[in-house]
Amino acid sequence: MLQRPRGTADILPNEQKYWKFIHEATAKVCEKFGYKRLDTPQFESKDLFIRGVGTQTDIVQKETYTFQDKGNEELTLRAEGTAPACRAYIENGMKNLQQPVRLYYHASIFRYERPQSGRYREHHQFGIEAIGDNSPLIDCEVIQIATDVIEVLGIPNTSLFINSIGGASCCRKDYLLSLKTYYSNYLELLCNDCNNRMENNPLRLLDCKQKQCQPFLEDAPHSIDSLCQECRDHHEKLLGYLDSLQLAYIINSKLVRGLDYYNKTVFEIQPETEGSQNTIIGGGRYDGLIEQIGGQSTPGIGFGCGIERLILNLKSNNIEPPEIYEKPVVICHMGEDALNIAVPLSKKLRSNNIHTIIAPFGKSIRSQMRYASSNDSHYVVIIGEEEI
Repeated sequence: MLQRPRGTADILPNEQKYWKFIHEATAKVCEKFGYKRLDTPQFESKDLFIRGVGTQTDIVQKETYTFQDKGNEELTLRAEGTAPACRAYIENGMKNLQQPVRLYYHASIFRYERPQSGRYREHHQFGIEAIGDNSPLIDCEVIQIATDVIEVLGIPNTSLFINSIGGASCCRKDYLLSLKTYYSNYLELLCNDCNNRMENNPLRLLDCKQKQCQPFLEDAPHSIDSLCQECRDHHEKLLGYLDSLQLAYIINSKLVRGLDYYNKTVFEIQPETEGSQNTIIGGGRYDGLIEQIGGQSTPGIGFGCGIERLILNLKSNNIEPPEIYEKPVVICHMGEDALNIAVPLSKKLRSNNIHTIIAPFGKSIRSQMRYASSNDSHYVVIIGEEEI
């Protein structure tokens, strides 16, 4: 028997209410802040993710679905949402619009990962991007949208974690040097991935989930301690704006996020559930990304949110979205003549926005009534000999 590919899922009719609830709630929050929907292709040039996400990330090295089409072009299924949004910003001349350009999306994401709860090889993501403004005020706006989404969905007991990893062209170099110096004392004790990160991507040392590397995180240098004055001012102004909104947050010096393009502000929202995969919203600033993929230097910030993980949190908190399918009227019929009346009647009912099903032909009235019951129908129309 043919089965769906490993790491994918069928979204069955009884699950659709969760998806509609999340899609509508997230769109409503975004549009309240002036964000507009963007849809990008399911696949992009392979180079977009290499140049944008970074050659040393797990996504590019291990997880992308890349193939050569019949025109010998190297293409990659969408592996994350930000790089395609930035490509669309450049290609469609959005720099000529009022800045910042505020965008949101719902998209399928494809990564070759080990399937587990809330993580699939094809998963679905809601995300936003604010492109063209380097102010900490827009950082605050993006974070506020993230917290508003969690509030509107009704997910309780979450925490907002924030860090600043500094600018890639200013204070980051000093911090990476102190990080490498610290970890050089423990090379023999680190996992193989972290030994490779020492040279290629030392910031990701703080993002390692391997048990053998966890003891060294506690005393690792903090990026905030290495911030230059500009990055420090940006960070402190952001915290001031969040304080003015009375948004509670926790400074997490180990928070770096998993993609190379991040700089300055990074943040995550996590539920109280323990585990390395419990982040439900994560994002940050990416001021160098658009220039990396061929555009003019343009600041940006955004976040991504796994819809499957949101659904897991809704279910674990017994949050039941409203039903999306109305209970239908079922027309039961006795004989061919009755069926000839049932067909035009069903059309008339549907034209009045009444959901209507005609019971299967050739069944007894008892079987048709059972059919109506299995469809959770509140009303049944019976056409018998007296009604003809």
